[in-house]
Amino acid sequence: MATAKKAPAKKAAPAKKAAPAAKKAVAATKAPAATNAAPAKKAAPAAKKAAAPVTKAPAAKKAAPAKKAAPAKKRTPNAAFMKAMTPSAELAAIVGSKPLPRTEVTKQVWAYIKKHNLQDPVNRRMINADAKLKEIFKKAQASMFEMTKMINDHLK
Repeated sequence: MATAKKAPAKKAAPAKKAAPAAKKAVAATKAPAATNAAPAKKAAPAAKKAAAPVTKAPAAKKAAPAKKAAPAKKRTPNAAFMKAMTPSAELAAIVGSKPLPRTEVTKQVWAYIKKHNLQDPVNRRMINADAKLKEIFKKAQASMFEMTKMINDHLK
């Protein structure tokens, strides 16, 4: 029905320029068609809404048992990540001199970067090094992916 409306409108477009009476005729044909189509559009979503809860409820019930089965295994962290490592003097200026796991060192370096607003405003993946970070990065700017590699070089 929608395609039938579009075809006469395209044909009537050149006629609008030629005769003002054609405008009234086109407007008269469009108005009843639009009012007839509107209730049909409203009825279709209502039917979908009625059918939607019926289909969603069983799907949710099926998914729930699968989720309960997954947490049964307790995930243990990798021992290499959790091993406390001593930071170098350069890194200790940022994270402190206490031995920390690599994960915590990375978290503290990120906290330092965010506190001092060192992320590049245009490319957020790049970190602009200040005086302390230049000692670790050995360059003015490094990507966040290079950062972890450079930090690991400063852990013993």
